[in-house]
Amino acid sequence: MKKYKSGGGWPAVFYTWRKAREAGGLLKLWRAMRSKNACKTCALGMGGQRGGMVNELGHFPEVCKKSLQAMVADMQGAIRSDFWQRYSPRELQRLSPRELEACGRLVEPVLYTRESGRYTPISWDEALERIVAKLCATPADETFWYFSGRSSNEAGFLLQLFARLYGTNNVNNCSYYCHQASGVGLASVTGSGTATIQLEDLEHADLVFVIGGNPASNHPRLMRTLLHVRRRGGKVIVINPIVETGLVRFSVPSDIKSLLFGSNIASLYIQPHIGGDLALLTGVAKRVVELGAHDESYLENHCQGWPELKARLEEISWDEIIAKSGVASDDIEKIVKCYAAAKNVVFSWTMGITHHAHGVKNVQAIANLALLRGMVGRPGCGLMPIRGHSNVQGIGSVGVTPKLKDAIFDRLQNHFGVSLPTTPGRDTMACIEGADAGELKVGFCVGGNLYGSNPDAKFAAQAIGNLDHITYLSTTLNTGHACGLARETIILPVSARDEEPQSTTQESMFNYIRMSDGGPQRHAGTRSEVDVIASIAEGVFKNVATGGSPVANAAAGPPAATPIDWSSMRSTSQIRHAIARIIPGFEKMADIDQTKQEFHIAGRTFHVPQFATPDGRARIHTHELPDLQGTAAAEIRLMTLRSEGQFNTVVYEDEDVYRGIDRRDVILLHPNDLCRLRLSDGMRVTIHGPAGSMHNIRATTFPPIKPGNAAMYYPECNVLISRTIDPQSKTPAFKGVVVRVEPIASKADTRNEQRFASVVTH
Repeated sequence: MKKYKSGGGWPAVFYTWRKAREAGGLLKLWRAMRSKNACKTCALGMGGQRGGMVNELGHFPEVCKKSLQAMVADMQGAIRSDFWQRYSPRELQRLSPRELEACGRLVEPVLYTRESGRYTPISWDEALERIVAKLCATPADETFWYFSGRSSNEAGFLLQLFARLYGTNNVNNCSYYCHQASGVGLASVTGSGTATIQLEDLEHADLVFVIGGNPASNHPRLMRTLLHVRRRGGKVIVINPIVETGLVRFSVPSDIKSLLFGSNIASLYIQPHIGGDLALLTGVAKRVVELGAHDESYLENHCQGWPELKARLEEISWDEIIAKSGVASDDIEKIVKCYAAAKNVVFSWTMGITHHAHGVKNVQAIANLALLRGMVGRPGCGLMPIRGHSNVQGIGSVGVTPKLKDAIFDRLQNHFGVSLPTTPGRDTMACIEGADAGELKVGFCVGGNLYGSNPDAKFAAQAIGNLDHITYLSTTLNTGHACGLARETIILPVSARDEEPQSTTQESMFNYIRMSDGGPQRHAGTRSEVDVIASIAEGVFKNVATGGSPVANAAAGPPAATPIDWSSMRSTSQIRHAIARIIPGFEKMADIDQTKQEFHIAGRTFHVPQFATPDGRARIHTHELPDLQGTAAAEIRLMTLRSEGQFNTVVYEDEDVYRGIDRRDVILLHPNDLCRLRLSDGMRVTIHGPAGSMHNIRATTFPPIKPGNAAMYYPECNVLISRTIDPQSKTPAFKGVVVRVEPIASKADTRNEQRFASVVTH
């Protein structure tokens, strides 16, 4: 397959025309993209009351392939009732993630039971009655409640409120499998777990670090910002084990000059080993101090822990730093030279930083580096985790976490006059392991793909299969519906964001609250998430009030009927008024229906060095450097990654055009490693990971990756990944996984190769 020399450009323009044809015409797609709704994909902040394709600063047009892909997927035709007669779950398991997504929109509730062995359409009334009955018969702490980041603040707030009044704190979200290490790491430094900057700050930066991510594919709208950094004479330092085409050069379609001539993005490109970031960041910090380029006054006046870091940097040897990072001293010197000369620096990162057993330490090391030169706590510089799904940050803000912040806990109780459970609650991995152990019986999942997001895919299927019941609220099919089957499974078809009957809100990665107007239903039969959650809560508590089967918490007993009018909580406006009273920083939400005024959340952006810690000072941390594994003869370090035609677990296209890869059953290896492992390009191999094995995988030569490292596509390769987690954030270590590669002796006919879903689940 042809490998592009630049990201974006004319291929992206032609791609838009192609997606427009799929959507029924350019005008139809244009109207959908211009509706006043927040973007359905990443959290960079497109859309809202300024209209679609407009960013938080008012720039138009802002559009990317990811938003087009998500919109066109929601504009698909309906899955007809006879589909469920033709496709049993076993047959669905043979479909790839892309094929499942392309089956169409879900438009009617369906029920799977182990006895029937297949999905059957049922009415909404029957579906809701079954779910209510199951919840009423299950002790609260034997349930868990999971949210993706595509839902609204209103749905998230309502579900966590329902779950806690029902009696459990087993409330969690998808961030535990992506950016939770960012939140924990940042909170340990500044007291706030989100970005310290606003989008406008990027417009004044003269140096931006992009660490452990590929925004050219996963967050393409950021490329326009990086382009402007370069045009102002600033620099972009990319740190990534793979040289990504779009981060070297990108043609921004909405910028005529860039479209016609292309734009250089990376000023300096550094390739550490997978897992070598902590050593590299420590090395840069050590050299900054050696050169006297740090800000001693800032460190003494606005930070705690500087003497300890200074001693640690003096103690650690350059030999250890270079060996454990895989980066030569000359390259470290180049980074330091750029950093020391810059006046306003923004540090950004994604899951190449968080998906490690030391993910929180990685984030703290980035913060250390920023604090050394006073790059946190003033305009034009700061810390910026590049978050994935468009409202994953908002879901956490409104309380979809096991433990509520004390202020939210107290305000919830006082506002509604209720008593909330005080049990610790389980994070996402703990819920999966609890299900496998038989400690949890019922799961409730709003959006996302819980099965597909889990490491150790065989274990995830087994754990979900041990549940008595699981409910999925979804718009389209995914591998979880095929492989994550409980004894009883119900899929409820819900509306996409731009089909909601009422307005909703979302929070961008810059702590900016956007308002979405919703729009007309594309398919009869779908319902809004808020309506579904309120209906189930009303049914459960009506049962309690009338003396029916109690909802029981094993520790505290059945709850009393709540004073909440669940019917009124079908109103998103009503929910917003509660959020404004309860969630700190969200006070302006009380008037947003009238003013339509979107806003930044107070207390999170730090433009002065006064932080949200008890004493207002930032915290500096010291670390031991982890050893690099995977040096035995047949071993190699592996990281999971997403393709250019993918968003999170959703695969829209099998091709990865920027990397020049036309399929997904591959392991990407440097030519040196192909030689070391005695493989040839295209040879079929078996990959043995800590959790399982994959067969008939194609060893593929891939010069852009740093020798000694390998990459495979997520979520298919999750079967290999163990359940090792970062002890601080509970985030799985999807990166730095040691695998063994073995050639397959026989030359199997590739036309008969196994489907990924079969490999993962059987």
